[in-house]
Amino acid sequence: MIGQLGQSLDGRIATPSGDSKYISGSHALDHLHRLRAASDAVLVGVGTVMADDPLLNVRRVPGRNPARVILDPSGRVNVAAKCLADDGARRILIRRSGCAQPVPAGIETLDLPTDRDGVLAPAEVLAALAGAGLRRILLEGGPRTLAAFVDAGCIDRLHVVVSPVILGSGRTGLDLRPIASLRAAMRPPTHLTVFPDGDVLFDCDLRQSGRSKNGSR
Repeated sequence: MIGQLGQSLDGRIATPSGDSKYISGSHALDHLHRLRAASDAVLVGVGTVMADDPLLNVRRVPGRNPARVILDPSGRVNVAAKCLADDGARRILIRRSGCAQPVPAGIETLDLPTDRDGVLAPAEVLAALAGAGLRRILLEGGPRTLAAFVDAGCIDRLHVVVSPVILGSGRTGLDLRPIASLRAAMRPPTHLTVFPDGDVLFDCDLRQSGRSKNGSR
């Protein structure tokens, strides 16, 4: 599984008003679309769909559209969201067991148990997607969903694109569990790519950071 994140120099992914289009430049966006084209499915949390209404398809490079998967435990998603439009790609909602919210024909649902806080376990989400034939997963967010999968050790590679822009305030890209000392920090082997417009891609191998427990790719 690959997690993807685009942020500013000061670690922000959006302004306080939620404006995030576009922190990353065109080369980083091309890279994101190549990741989508190489994936079986792109996964996002329902908060990202409600805030940004993304398409989650492949437009900037040649390639097929991946399945579009939304983590929506309580059935909150607007079924008119762009990523749920019928364009031939699979559309899947992952919900908590017993969620009775109806969905239009053609949209698949996977019902999973949640913990006492109503949270879906990342490992169970990946297992359910594998059972549906989807193994190469790209996780695009939002930050809470990405952090949950990193904390659970379910991200194999984390692609962080840092753009030469300073927002000064706004939402941060990752909010992981607190650590007591720097000795507990993740220090993954990382490959850097500098794009022509100044954006820098950090390709982090979390499988060698001491925290990854999942063998998916």
